[in-house]
Amino acid sequence: MASAIDTARADPSETSEDRPLRRRLIRFGGSRLGGLIFALNLLSLLILLGGALALNEWNRGLVQARQESLRVQAELLSNVLGQLGITRGEPTPALDPIAASQWLRDNFIPSGQRARLYDADGLLVSDSFAVTDAIPGNPLPAARPAGTPIAPPGNAEAERETLDQANEALGAEIEAALLGIPQATVRRSETGDRVVSVSLPIRHVQQVLGVLTLEAGDVDQILSAQRRALLPFALVALAVNLLASLLLHLFVARPVMRLSAAADQVKLQRARAISLPDLEERKDEIGDLARSLESMTETLSARMDAIERFAADVAHEIKNPLTSIRSALETLDLVRDPAQRERLTRVLQQDVRRLDRLITDISNASRLDAELSRERPRSVDLAVLLSDIAGVYDTTSKPGEAPVRLTIATPGGARVLGQDGPLGQVFRNLIDNARSFSPDGAEVRLTVRREDADAERPVRVIVDDDGPGIPAENLETVFQRFYTSRPRGTAFGANSGLGLSIVRQIVEAHGGRVTAANRTDPSGGIEGARFEVALPATGRRS
Repeated sequence: MASAIDTARADPSETSEDRPLRRRLIRFGGSRLGGLIFALNLLSLLILLGGALALNEWNRGLVQARQESLRVQAELLSNVLGQLGITRGEPTPALDPIAASQWLRDNFIPSGQRARLYDADGLLVSDSFAVTDAIPGNPLPAARPAGTPIAPPGNAEAERETLDQANEALGAEIEAALLGIPQATVRRSETGDRVVSVSLPIRHVQQVLGVLTLEAGDVDQILSAQRRALLPFALVALAVNLLASLLLHLFVARPVMRLSAAADQVKLQRARAISLPDLEERKDEIGDLARSLESMTETLSARMDAIERFAADVAHEIKNPLTSIRSALETLDLVRDPAQRERLTRVLQQDVRRLDRLITDISNASRLDAELSRERPRSVDLAVLLSDIAGVYDTTSKPGEAPVRLTIATPGGARVLGQDGPLGQVFRNLIDNARSFSPDGAEVRLTVRREDADAERPVRVIVDDDGPGIPAENLETVFQRFYTSRPRGTAFGANSGLGLSIVRQIVEAHGGRVTAANRTDPSGGIEGARFEVALPATGRRS
């Protein structure tokens, strides 16, 4: 139903080939709501992932830039030491530790950085933290009220372990630099903080006279700033997820709850149908569900009405022969004339037969739906089926009953998809109906026809009789249940009025149609009735 509405409201400039593609683009996996949910959640994840990747790249780039900056500073300082004569080559290459320490104290104390100078033996010559006037440590905490328990001292063993690890990492870096290999690392300091460190050998020509190490201890602060920068991305992703959850609640959860409440209302208030117009206008799965529920309940309501009408018609039709039987029985004791008693007995027998046929047809009609849904359809050859039915009539016909003559004209085959049992009942009902109206000496003609093997051409079965025909105003009403208007001269009570109704029900269940018409002569007179059954053809074999 939703597809039909979408097609009806499509752009008139679109071709029929463009519309399926457009629907595939709009609907993810055939689901509009699924596409919306997927897009929103994917968007939030992409925002978070993009922010994390961007910050990781920024982190790596920032560390590399910091190392490059320290390397440039270390090279500059190493060159200055050589130009100032702090490193000399005569009489032997050497490093003046006192001059180097004084120069570092007076000239290199940048904020957040630390410079250390080592001699050729790896011994510390100068440390900018040792020669600076700054007092290391952190401010004392605020005074506590009297009586406050004193916190236990820190874990000295852990502090020693941290110090040992820091000295070991620094020693390895100095040792590698003394071999003439510049070093750039990220390691832990004595206080446990991460630092960016660059160690460059100090040379006189090719001789390594010492190592200059520069450290920047603001890595943790930079990472904290990065985490703070990631917070907006996380908040945006959270907001998108919250929006997705809200939309799921508004467009999925609440409508489903409304549909559930409407279904409960149908159950509790004995209503016949669900009607939620605002949901039925939606073009997603919720709208499809609302329309399907409304259609289902309307179908059930129509079926209930049909059952009620059928029950009322059954009661009415059964009451007629029962009334006749009761009247005949009440009169039978009062009649003394043998001829009249025999006449009443024949009336009783006729009404009993009429009642038996009526009950049989009612039973067949009531279980017809179950029989049609119980078995799977298969390929049925109507030519073979009708040949068997015509043969049965030929062997069982009584004197005075109209014979059945079968003509098969199907060069394209006569196979249909269906169930041979119900289809056989269709043609038996039509033949019985035609024979009941046929005069003495007439015949019932059964014709199977299909023009060619084109899949669009149905298989047609035509049943002709030579009876009085059907009144023009009743060509459609003859298929209604308990249709009782019969031409004069036909036997009353020989039919239940359900045969043709059962025929239409079975034919429509097989995707076909059945029509009634009158055959006329050149002068316009009625020669008899004609019933035509058209069923979709199939080339498959079971």
